[in-house]
Amino acid sequence: MHAKTPARGTLASFVGAILCSTASAALAQEPLKLPGSQLEPIKWAELAGWPADDHLAAFAAYQASCRALRKNPYPGDDRPIHRALWNVCHRALDLHPQDSHSARAFFEDNFHPVRIAPLGEAAGLLTGYFEPIVQGSRRPNSEFHVPVYRRPPDLVAVGYKPGANAFPNKGARIGRRNEKGQLVPYYDRAAIEAGALDGQNLEICWLKDPSDLLTIQIQGSGRVILEDGTPLRISYDSHNGYSYASSSNRALIKPNRAPRGKTFIQRSRTAPPDETANAHAINRSYVFFRITGLSNDGEAIGAQGVPLTPGRSIAVDRLHDYGTPFFIEANLPIESAKYASAFQRLMIAQDTGSAIVGPARADLYLGAGDDAGHIARRIRHPGRFVMLIPRGLDMIAAGKQMPLPLPKPKFAEVEVRKHNGKGEADWAKSKVDSRAAAAYARGATGARIDSKPPASPSAPRSVAVSKQAKQVEYQSTGITVPIYGRNLRQAGNSTAHNKQVRLNSPSRGRTSTQNWVR
Repeated sequence: MHAKTPARGTLASFVGAILCSTASAALAQEPLKLPGSQLEPIKWAELAGWPADDHLAAFAAYQASCRALRKNPYPGDDRPIHRALWNVCHRALDLHPQDSHSARAFFEDNFHPVRIAPLGEAAGLLTGYFEPIVQGSRRPNSEFHVPVYRRPPDLVAVGYKPGANAFPNKGARIGRRNEKGQLVPYYDRAAIEAGALDGQNLEICWLKDPSDLLTIQIQGSGRVILEDGTPLRISYDSHNGYSYASSSNRALIKPNRAPRGKTFIQRSRTAPPDETANAHAINRSYVFFRITGLSNDGEAIGAQGVPLTPGRSIAVDRLHDYGTPFFIEANLPIESAKYASAFQRLMIAQDTGSAIVGPARADLYLGAGDDAGHIARRIRHPGRFVMLIPRGLDMIAAGKQMPLPLPKPKFAEVEVRKHNGKGEADWAKSKVDSRAAAAYARGATGARIDSKPPASPSAPRSVAVSKQAKQVEYQSTGITVPIYGRNLRQAGNSTAHNKQVRLNSPSRGRTSTQNWVR
């Protein structure tokens, strides 16, 4: 029961209601635009596992995002989702739910569930991350000799003020100015490890092993326990502009050495120092840090500037706004490495990373230390994402703006001959709409079929769809498929010209030499 409100309070409430209604009406006119995504509004009842989740725990993480969000000024007109979240947070900060049921009611009353996936796909990708805890020292010595650097003063991100707190993790030109004032690439990992930053007093602390540093750089934060037991908390600040190279992992895979199932960090700890150094050099990316605390209290700080919540915080692509709730459905090996169990949980977007790319891509924060690290390293699984959209956004208007996958065309009439193992052949036919096939190919590739070949001799040529098909036998399967006549003329002395095509089979690797449109 609410107490009666004086007349002046009633008038104020009435005016406030009008303003909120006007804001909601304005938001309803804004289309929802998320590049590369497909959206499907659903009902709460369709969300498997939703009633059983701990909504009170999710609400606590959501309130942490709201406190950070409401410190910022009212968002501009160019960010409708951010503005809608800002308004919902105003209501969230005034609530103090006492149980999961009331917290669940808040989310259902203020959000629409919308399934989100990459265009043409049903699921996204989930990985895990954690806060490493390693040993370190304030000063270098024979045991601790690997420096952890803060941001160098000559590191430049075009469009950002030098030394600004905000530093782009992708999408910006990053480098340094040379003697002529020209922007050139920044020093890569090999140059920095060779001493390019020596003598600038940039060292935050010193670690034992290069693999400890690389682990912290990959995870984005770390807890360094100094000689006297003081925990030094460090977090991502900036980077040198190069992308992380996963090929450094393959560089340590040697016959009769570490199994392929191990991570790069696990391999590098047992590999000879020269091989580890060479593998590190392949990964030219380098991360710089800042100090965020001197205490074991609390969790790592995410990119939104709030402490992360294990099992509730996620890192997402920056096309999403911080504070956006996502309900994630997957089967993940969290409780055991031997089997996966159902993971159905409401998560809050509070962090990001340069490798987190796509509308349905998330890194699950799992806590600090080795136990969390073991779980994080074994997660790389598909998952279904449901984005919670503030009710102030009109999903019908949004749906009209969203691109849909192209429908698959009817296949062209071709003859496929499959050997039956007795020296004979079975024939099958399928009917075709060649115009539909050409239209589909144009939409899928973004290039015209039967257009002029590109000027560069090394670029792949476009292929005309022709009804005159010649049979080419797949050596490893005994299946004969058509290669179109014009394509044979373009191929010259290729394997297609000799009527033999190599398959992408496990025994041969990715060695197909075909150049034809399916």
